[in-house]
Amino acid sequence: MKCMANQDESVVVRVSDEKALVLQEEGFHYVPKELWKEKTRDVEKPTEEKSTKTKNNKMSKSAKRHLRKQNKKK
Repeated sequence: MKCMANQDESVVVRVSDEKALVLQEEGFHYVPKELWKEKTRDVEKPTEEKSTKTKNNKMSKSAKRHLRKQNKKK
């Protein structure tokens, strides 16, 4: 697989080796994979905002157990 871009690098594509030879004849040139990642792969990935987890105020089983022990002693 090769990463190629046109002259002004507005189009960056990742193609097979055979297709790369054809594109090179059409005026495309080889570019680093990092450029493809920045311009193509990472742009298409939707940025989802992670929802913050709401804190749950439920007591854990061990906390309930300790509370029962304390209440039993009284």
